Amino acid sequence: MKRWPVRPVASALAGPVVGSVMAGIGTAHLAASYLTAMHGVLPVTFCTVFAARANGRIETISAASSYGNTAERTAERYVAERFDRLDPHMAWLARRKLPKRPQIWLGHHRADEVQDPTYRAACYGDVGIRERASVLLLMPSGQRAAVSFYRSLAQPDFGDDDFAVIAAHATLLADATMAHGRSAVAEREAVAPAFAQGLLTLSLREREVIGQLMAGKTAKEAARELGVELTTVRTHQYRAFRRLGIRSQKELLLRVTADA
Repeated sequence: MKRWPVRPVASALAGPVVGSVMAGIGTAHLAASYLTAMHGVLPVTFCTVFAARANGRIETISAASSYGNTAERTAERYVAERFDRLDPHMAWLARRKLPKRPQIWLGHHRADEVQDPTYRAACYGDVGIRERASVLLLMPSGQRAAVSFYRSLAQPDFGDDDFAVIAAHATLLADATMAHGRSAVAEREAVAPAFAQGLLTLSLREREVIGQLMAGKTAKEAARELGVELTTVRTHQYRAFRRLGIRSQKELLLRVTADA
């Protein structure tokens, strides 16, 4: 397990990579956009994005995988069981003295270096992940973030060339993650501080569906936008409505307007 600071370098980045990263800001597909971007320069299987405020409250949760929704399910468990407290990178960032300027680091660890057996099994062993390379960001305000890329047991180990590629894109990924966080916070505060607390209790999929409905889209349109079946949207919509204490999309929009 190791971490080292990223030194700014003047290097041109490929236009399609930059475009893919920027396309995810303010959307429900942040990690997916990062994964698509990095696939152009680096073979990886999963991507996760976790950002927390100074008080430890997680404010950005996004995950994507090259196949299925394994990463999304793992991220939901990560949040539900507060694995951020066991995550060696997030815990390390939380212990560090606040800097005067933003700090960007690279971090790397293998699954067998993770001490907690439950966390190790849930996020590595059970999903066939061998190791993780991360862009780590610590802000003077205390905000911290980890943008992580994972390799499966079928892929080769991360090497020096791989770390150099990630380092070259570290500033871009860090800036995009902070921009996404500002966008999400602004959206929640513009909508309703009280209602936003309820949204934070929803699962990743439930928040995606509610976000589409809050934008005025129908369930059918949300299904098309998210690339899932209508029945799947209906299921997440029902669960989210029950948790939020509402019964219809009209009531959802009225609550948002009333609380704002």
